[in-house]
Amino acid sequence: MQLLTDGLVLREQAAGESDRLITVLTRSSGVVRAFARGARNLKNKSAAATQTLSYSEFSIFCGRESNTIDSADVKKVFFGVRQDLNRLTLAQYFCELGAALSPQEENAEDYLRLLLNALHFLENGSRPPRIIKAAVEMRIMALSGYLPDLVGCSGCGCYESDPMYFSLKGGVITCSKCRRPDGGPTAVLTPGVLAALRHTVYAPFFKLFSFELSEEGQRLLESASERYVLNQLERSFKTLDFYRRVAQT
Repeated sequence: MQLLTDGLVLREQAAGESDRLITVLTRSSGVVRAFARGARNLKNKSAAATQTLSYSEFSIFCGRESNTIDSADVKKVFFGVRQDLNRLTLAQYFCELGAALSPQEENAEDYLRLLLNALHFLENGSRPPRIIKAAVEMRIMALSGYLPDLVGCSGCGCYESDPMYFSLKGGVITCSKCRRPDGGPTAVLTPGVLAALRHTVYAPFFKLFSFELSEEGQRLLESASERYVLNQLERSFKTLDFYRRVAQT
């Protein structure tokens, strides 16, 4: 079967002397892994199109045991992301999230759109990295079936109190009166941070990255979204650990 689709290269691995095994988030078929023959040779016309963070047009032959890239043409290379270590490590984390949570053998247009927009804002510097990171984390979790209930307190239904508590295991919010001390790990949310967290999961996509927070608010939002991902998925991400080390230097 021949697959014609656009996609973002999430990961590349050396295979043999000159080949690459790439993981691509495709629009029409989700995550696809395929061999790019000779792609590690700089003179190969598929070399740039099959590098991590390249958005390309692919023709992929899907065989019984493996897939092979027949052709790949670059549509966009995020050079600005690659030139800054902080942005690069954050982009690599987005790629690992995408590889872990995006579907296979089904349409993944929303996932691809999310990552491409995040990389665009990360490259041009028009949005704070912490806001981009939180928006990607919460929206990709929502797309993948981990949508939290942030409408109101899970106990009394109140819309807002100062503070509110976000249950990282239960995916619900509670007010101070309804909060249980034994309710598991929580993130403390001020009204502004709660509004931002709601925005990341409920806002129309074209407004997803369009909100502002103070530096402290960004820090609290980033912590809440990151901890939600790690608690819900019960796993770590090597790229996130590396990003954290880079960000602290």
